[in-house]
Amino acid sequence: MAPTAAYGSWPSPIGAALAAAHDGRPDSVGFVGDEVWWTAPRPTEGGRRALVRRRPDGTEESVLPAPWNVRSRVLEYGGQAWAGTVRPDGTPFVVFCHHPDQRLYVYEPDAPGGPAPRPLTPTSQVGGGLRWADPVLLPERGEVWCVLEEFTGPAPTDVRRVIAAVPLDGSAAEDRGRVRELTDDTHRFVTGPQLSPDGRQAAWIAWDHPRMPWDGTEVQLADITADGTLGTPHTVAGGPEESVPQVGWTADGQLLHVSDRTGWWNLYRTPTPGTGTAPVALCPRPEEFAGPLWQVGLGWFRPLDSGLVAVVHGRGATTLGILDPESGELVDVTGPWTAWSATLAVHGTRVVGVAAGPRSSYEVVELDTRTGRTRVIGSPHQDPVDPAYYPEPQIRTFTGPDDREIHAHVYPPHNPDRPAPADELPPYVVSAHGGPTGHAPLVLDLEIAYFTSRGIGVAVVNYGGSTGYGREYRERLREQWGVVDVEDCAAVARALAEEGTADPDRLAIRGGSAGGWTTAASLAHTDVYACGTIIYPVLDPTAFTTGETHDFESQYMHSLIGRPDEVPARYRDRSPLEHAEKISAPFLLLQGLEDPVCPPAQAERFLARMAGRGIPHGYLAFAGESHGFRLAETMIRALEAELALYARAFGIARDDLAELELRS
Repeated sequence: MAPTAAYGSWPSPIGAALAAAHDGRPDSVGFVGDEVWWTAPRPTEGGRRALVRRRPDGTEESVLPAPWNVRSRVLEYGGQAWAGTVRPDGTPFVVFCHHPDQRLYVYEPDAPGGPAPRPLTPTSQVGGGLRWADPVLLPERGEVWCVLEEFTGPAPTDVRRVIAAVPLDGSAAEDRGRVRELTDDTHRFVTGPQLSPDGRQAAWIAWDHPRMPWDGTEVQLADITADGTLGTPHTVAGGPEESVPQVGWTADGQLLHVSDRTGWWNLYRTPTPGTGTAPVALCPRPEEFAGPLWQVGLGWFRPLDSGLVAVVHGRGATTLGILDPESGELVDVTGPWTAWSATLAVHGTRVVGVAAGPRSSYEVVELDTRTGRTRVIGSPHQDPVDPAYYPEPQIRTFTGPDDREIHAHVYPPHNPDRPAPADELPPYVVSAHGGPTGHAPLVLDLEIAYFTSRGIGVAVVNYGGSTGYGREYRERLREQWGVVDVEDCAAVARALAEEGTADPDRLAIRGGSAGGWTTAASLAHTDVYACGTIIYPVLDPTAFTTGETHDFESQYMHSLIGRPDEVPARYRDRSPLEHAEKISAPFLLLQGLEDPVCPPAQAERFLARMAGRGIPHGYLAFAGESHGFRLAETMIRALEAELALYARAFGIARDDLAELELRS
């Protein structure tokens, strides 16, 4: 019989290196001829994203060797970074964005002699330079159409975005003038163009400050002239208070879009300009058929040639379904997957996406709509350890202030080698996701298993403001950031303690980016937690309104807190930086030194406020890391340091802890 041991002291085969090696997920699936291609994370290869193809014999192969890194920096969060097709002779070619210089390159992987990728776009030394995303290949025109993000000065907000056409012959590689701009910069933000099947029209999404894309966007529709220019665009859907995160064309030339005009992101047939008709809902439900447009080129639906539409939909969790737009009938795909990413590709009767479940990491999944058969065709989940060490998540709904519902996933401590002590309650870590307009999916995460297999529970909170539960739930955070998120996390922590699930004296909170803000604000404004882990956080909201962050989120605070010129006191009241003196619990601060979203200057100002106060705290700053850690060595050090913090704060005895220096 296995011996009992104190919570948090259990031995586990899930080490930090193992968790780091399995961090990230495949993304950006697409067809190149009959082959499925996608991008995949490579934490041990400098954190690059590799472009991968599935050969006809089922083998996976990297299209580009290291150090090629297929990732865009448009909006800093990037988006679709490649597009591929085949020539008449069947040989593939691809256009992609290389992360280090942000240039577009063209590459023919099967060409004789293996020529290296050729640059298509020039560089610029102004500000952040030239960046590209969401490409559409038009070989018959000899061009690729995409979003161009161009910096016009040194400030992060000195930027313009247009849809542009880049020659495929490489003539623009040294000559900016060879890039044709297809739109003007009337709108601050645009997505890439979606071309009608007959090539006569293009549709895209646009919006402006201070709106974020989940607040309100417009669908733009324009004719494509014979010489390959765009006519005057018309707004055909959306509006200042209606979010449209995706548009797309059916095979017979109908334009579809997703809108939250009823409070839920549902799929609609877009009206023809000038008819005065309203959009037609294809499957009206209190469910989400899309999510927040954090990256350019995300896709939750794809029409098939048959007239059916592949959709990712759900409430909280998501699934893949096939929708008949004429009857409204929706047939869901069965399988172990509870989360489908915002990336779909279709070819003939085949639908390909990326999905994961509570017992499996993200993998590339194919559905054959003729047979209804699904199969994993890429990045297959393989258990690196006995799955008996994985946690068993619980889908929970808690009650917060004003009797509001709070959605969460609770992962109790679990280890087959160590029965739980009968006379002890386990420590718990409350995890706040980033965004804050985001969502924590119900999937296997070895970072969570790293803690639960050692005897530390994890509660992942989809606090008010999270997506997946409709616009009303999402807008609970409007002008309430630092209040609702803090209250909801605390309500979950207290409920776990009151019901006897968690030790009330051994509760921690952790989160990255906006979750880092919630963590720091929780330590400053509540007495619930014994410690916290603050990861590349927002700490000074006023600085976000005065040019210290990137352009995309430079006016995000208007909706999260309020206009800074109207409610300056609210910024001071909510700011963790301004209330650092109230923090009395130990914490660990993790920061990337090249972070343009939450720059290290904020972390340094925060630490200066904490100096000499006698509160133990650690600070790890990582060279070469931006917003979101990608290097395996960073993730290992960060995870081990986090465990060391909890062991110290919770009084856990372990002999395998990494050294963690705490200052006071």
